[in-house]
Amino acid sequence: MKYVLVTGGVVSGLGKGVTASSIGVLLKACGLRVTSIKIDPYLNTDAGTMSPFEHGEVFVLDDGGEVDLDLGNYERFLDITLTCDNNITTGKIYQSVINKERKGDYLGKTVQVVPHITDAIQEWIERVAIVPVDGKEGPADVCVIELGGTIGDIESMPFIEALGQFSYRVGPGNFCLIHVSLVPVLNVVGEQKTKPTQHSVRGLRGLGLTPNILACRSTKALDENVKGKLAQFCHVPAENIFTLYDVPNIWHIPLLLRDQKAHKAILKGLNLLGVAREPYLEEWTARTKICDTLHDTVRIAMVGKYTGLSDSYLSVLKALLHASVACRRKLVLDWVPAGDLEDITAQEAPNVHKAAWDLLKGADGILVPGGFGDRGVQGKILAAKYARENNVPFLGICLGMQIAVIEFSRSVLNLLDANSTEFDPKTTSPCVIFMPEGSKTHMGGTMRLGSRRTYFKVTDCKSAKLYGCVSYVDERHRHRYEVNPDMISQLENAGLSFVGRDESGRRMEIVELPAHPYFVGVQFHPEFKSRPGKPSALFLGLIAASCGHLETILQNNGHVSKNISNGISNGHSMVKIHRNGNTFKAFNGSVNGVYSNGNSMHR
Repeated sequence: MKYVLVTGGVVSGLGKGVTASSIGVLLKACGLRVTSIKIDPYLNTDAGTMSPFEHGEVFVLDDGGEVDLDLGNYERFLDITLTCDNNITTGKIYQSVINKERKGDYLGKTVQVVPHITDAIQEWIERVAIVPVDGKEGPADVCVIELGGTIGDIESMPFIEALGQFSYRVGPGNFCLIHVSLVPVLNVVGEQKTKPTQHSVRGLRGLGLTPNILACRSTKALDENVKGKLAQFCHVPAENIFTLYDVPNIWHIPLLLRDQKAHKAILKGLNLLGVAREPYLEEWTARTKICDTLHDTVRIAMVGKYTGLSDSYLSVLKALLHASVACRRKLVLDWVPAGDLEDITAQEAPNVHKAAWDLLKGADGILVPGGFGDRGVQGKILAAKYARENNVPFLGICLGMQIAVIEFSRSVLNLLDANSTEFDPKTTSPCVIFMPEGSKTHMGGTMRLGSRRTYFKVTDCKSAKLYGCVSYVDERHRHRYEVNPDMISQLENAGLSFVGRDESGRRMEIVELPAHPYFVGVQFHPEFKSRPGKPSALFLGLIAASCGHLETILQNNGHVSKNISNGISNGHSMVKIHRNGNTFKAFNGSVNGVYSNGNSMHR
């Protein structure tokens, strides 16, 4: 097994996750099998209880693991299926060591960070690295490991020590360290500054790790004299120093690395030069070009709670982008804070209220993503009502499906107090209820999580056709509440159709309004399995309906017709994002500031 370690220095948010994913894409294009591990130095055992405002979205895996959003990047870029063990946290490591100590596995020895914690980290990496994640038999050829945080963080010290020992143990031909660092350009002098990277590398070397390759984040390509300076002071050959400069969208990063021959440096460090081929990235290149040059737009209003931090909905953004590119449309995303649509906002801030409704009414399609808590719920209900009554394409995910059912119950069944017991435990019309198997005392890992099967009860429906006329689908879940099975017959008699259900037939998974152009709600999260070349079926349906091509795709059993106009010109950014009338530009939906022109968003 060969290992590539990606570390970061100077500041967080440089894009280690995208860099690690892009390295994986490049190595995979060279004919190698690749797996990934993300190390998060926080004490939480997983990301399940973290606020999206603080840590971004919680990405859910097939096995129910609630993990860091970077694992979503790995799965999307590499088209692999990871497990919860591919996300290592300080909490998991300490918990495993303490469990061993309680069982007496250390035979009375004093349990210490070195060697017990560091040994546990190394054992975990070796155990997980050999687990196949690409559907093939046997272990991968290369494991790409990303160490979260920045060099010098106190919480990452045990991992640094463990990885230093690990690199020595596996040997130089089996371990390659890539350090991602910032080379800023000060506006006053306009010069690329190397000192931050020099200090970062010095700190890394002082901790026992020596970088083989430097990946330098900067606004433009590094000057040759800057490369020479970095090579001299960081003890890294100039040919092993690469620039990750600002590009139109993050799909360019593997191409950027290829063009700078990064694969040769990595393969040389891993003694794989004679084994691997030249990278084959034709399909990736073609998709990237299409992404850059689209100009016909499709406008989607996303009505959510966490609109202040785009990372909160990263997988939803990516799924919308994948579907938009497949439909040859440039995605224009209107962020609509759900609370701004509510009557109370009309009284307190009428201009904000009007701006939110203007965005909603100007959209080609409306999406209500998942979430927790009652803040903004009334605004989401109003958005679903507007979409239903005005034949606007609508997709509701998890809570988005539940609020669509609540709205239908209130407006069509005239059950004025219809609600979820999450928001009103005393409602006399509980159309959404707490699941029997859920826990009300513990938060972490107690929901219905991971891949579950949904069977189509109605085969002649939009959802089944979008999935390719299959009898069932496997999608990932993350929820505590469900549609009340005792109200299903009443809802269906009024026109709502629950076309997809679980194996018991009592848990509702997919709801549609048959007479509506596209009104779909799903209890699962289809965004987690969307890929750049294989967009999620239901997101594809939303985008296609929003730009008038749904019937063509339904006739082709969920496949995009070649007759759809490509909308290509010499346009620029792929995604435009609007908040309350202000325009923000982002690239590839990646509004977390990874590889955009400048920082994350521009007003």
